[in-house]
Amino acid sequence: MAKKAQNTPAVSAELPKGYVPTLKKAYREEIVDKLVKQFSYTTVMQVPRLVKITINEGVGDGTQDKKLVEESAAELSKIVGQKAVLTTSKKDVSNFKLRKGMPIGVKVTLRDVRMYEFLERLIRISLPRIRDFNGVAEKFDGRGNYTLGIKEQIIFPEVDIDKNPRIHGLEITFVTTAKTDEEAYALLKEFGVPFKKHNN
Repeated sequence: MAKKAQNTPAVSAELPKGYVPTLKKAYREEIVDKLVKQFSYTTVMQVPRLVKITINEGVGDGTQDKKLVEESAAELSKIVGQKAVLTTSKKDVSNFKLRKGMPIGVKVTLRDVRMYEFLERLIRISLPRIRDFNGVAEKFDGRGNYTLGIKEQIIFPEVDIDKNPRIHGLEITFVTTAKTDEEAYALLKEFGVPFKKHNN
């Protein structure tokens, strides 16, 4: 369960022209140099970077009620400050009364400014609101990408639990240019992703 909601303002859908997010600035001014030293890169072009963040939510009950999918899309749009889109079934599955083209979830892809804004709010505001939080697990895919599972979307202060009482999870994937999981881990750790501490 999430901690009690704080009075944190939701992100504005409109960001000032020329605005540079804190984490994007930190990447340019600090993180690049640290990773060059850590991995002995010969050029800054070799330094891994965060390309995009995708957020997916499956809405199983959406097959029975399309309104649930639309509500989830509106909620996710509010969380990230960008319009979420519906995901649909690619084939018929009779056991689940599922027909090809039926809405079964929502997703959004964040890049550049929106991506850095969301990452900062996730790290500094949302994750710390998880009760008894002690870090996130390392779930890399072997190709430098990381997926984080969120069990309850109410950790995001933009969610109004009174308007949408349905508790559900989200899957957040960080896509990087890193060639190895080790490099991706180092990149995300420098951004402030709170990985669980290892007991050596």
